[in-house]
Amino acid sequence: MCANGHLMCAGCFTHVLADARLRDEMATCPNCRIEISKTSASRNLAVEKAVSELPAECQYCAKEFPRNSLEHHEEATCEESCKYSRIGCPWRGPNHEIPEHEAHCVHPHRTGADVMEALREIDARTLEERRLYDNVFDLLSYEKITFNDLQMKPYRTDEFVHKLFYETSRFGAFNNQWVVKAKINSSQRDPTQSSERDMTYQLILKTKTTYPLPVYYLILKGPFGDMKVHPRIHRFEFTEQENESPYFTLPLPDTAECNRLLAAKAISFR
Repeated sequence: MCANGHLMCAGCFTHVLADARLRDEMATCPNCRIEISKTSASRNLAVEKAVSELPAECQYCAKEFPRNSLEHHEEATCEESCKYSRIGCPWRGPNHEIPEHEAHCVHPHRTGADVMEALREIDARTLEERRLYDNVFDLLSYEKITFNDLQMKPYRTDEFVHKLFYETSRFGAFNNQWVVKAKINSSQRDPTQSSERDMTYQLILKTKTTYPLPVYYLILKGPFGDMKVHPRIHRFEFTEQENESPYFTLPLPDTAECNRLLAAKAISFR
């Protein structure tokens, strides 16, 4: 809540802070316009407790549970998948509906071609996960491997309309100096005009090299940060003429996570 006691949920609070960061403005309470920040805002524990005890309906079995136990119920005790999910059935639902669904599920009666198409999609996802797993272990066997725990801090460009970007301090790896740089919604001139947000990043070689330097790299959640990122391995060959990698999408789960990172003073990662 703000200093005047106006309440907002955590998602709206981070969205307000993220919008202010993008606009290079001071964040204000949507109700009274008083200045608001992570340090000036406070949690209303009484309201949190009251909200956590309010009933909420399970999306699968339609029964009501306290909000603080609903997520556990849906993930651990209620939601189940159809036994024909391996051949493409997307159904998920409560335990007590499984027998009736499986008795009428259309997937066992589909043609071999339909089943093969579903299997191809499942195998493609499994292959991608396996490829990442194998690549990580391949990289661990390389002669030279290093990791750095870094912080990206927000800056503004010198253009007439100042654009937000993030950059780390220089760090050393493979006897060279490097920087990681990131920006918001690469395809839009004004990210504040969209509620859907993503972040892209690039690796920049800051020292001169006289020979090609191929590098594999990936971003992880480090010990000093809580970034929810799905690792993706990238490769780029740095040369004297090409010292900046392309911008790659930072694989965050959703817009809410991007807003949460924007709301922070700095973004920590490995």
